[in-house]
Amino acid sequence: MDVVRYRGGDSSVRIGVRDGEGVLRRLPVGSLAELLSADLAHVLAVVDDAGGVETELVRVLAPVDGITEVWAAGVTYRRSREARAEESREADVYERVYDADRPELFFKSVAWRVSGPGEPVAIRADSTLDVPEPELAVVVTASGEFAGYTVCNDMSSRSIEGENPLYLPQAKVYAGGCSLGPAIRLASTVRDPHALAIRLSIRRADSVVFAGATDTGRLNRSIEVLVAWLYAGLPFPGGAVLSTGTGIVPDLGFTLVDGDEVTVEIDGVGTLVNPVVRGRAAMDWLTPTS
Repeated sequence: MDVVRYRGGDSSVRIGVRDGEGVLRRLPVGSLAELLSADLAHVLAVVDDAGGVETELVRVLAPVDGITEVWAAGVTYRRSREARAEESREADVYERVYDADRPELFFKSVAWRVSGPGEPVAIRADSTLDVPEPELAVVVTASGEFAGYTVCNDMSSRSIEGENPLYLPQAKVYAGGCSLGPAIRLASTVRDPHALAIRLSIRRADSVVFAGATDTGRLNRSIEVLVAWLYAGLPFPGGAVLSTGTGIVPDLGFTLVDGDEVTVEIDGVGTLVNPVVRGRAAMDWLTPTS
């Protein structure tokens, strides 16, 4: 069962729940942030109170809004540790964080800057080596309980981060740097989030130029541990989305280009597809006008 954020026929943004048969029912909340603003019992009560069948779904939107923040964890898979060491002038930094008790956690995006299904993601105009990072993201209530899971593409500039680890925010946080979707799979319907296959495919013109796979069983830290560290120092009154890191990184000879299409598929959670554009101006459509 999925919680979906979508645009209706009257252009209003709505929240709904979709069952295994694809039937969508509208939920009695104005935003996902409102849904996540209390505890898991509140989420389940709202889902149980779904209304009649919705027939006006025009477009599925990114499953995040309002004051909900998107955060990410780094170097949580061995492949990520290896890739960061390959690209960086300070390789030992990543070796140490992989084995440390405290994980690497960083702010990724405000809700309004997140791309949804079918919407563009971007590579920075001042970057020369860029990759998507396919990740399982956990959606967490204000109380710190797991509401569900979604797919994240944590776009990353390897050239910027590799130059200096302190450039991480510029390598990770920029217009077009994050996509989520297509929906939130309720945690109660995911039997084991540490046993999910993840696949990445990148198409260029009519060809697949990169494909890779991993699974969440290879996480160096549990999702529970990552969330506990995130909530240890911060309140999240609208809940939070925490992307749990990537285990798929192309070799250093590969980079995304304008016009590529990125597909991230996570078994039991969903498939997220985004075209790639280059530069800040190509993402101006995402900036609120008021």
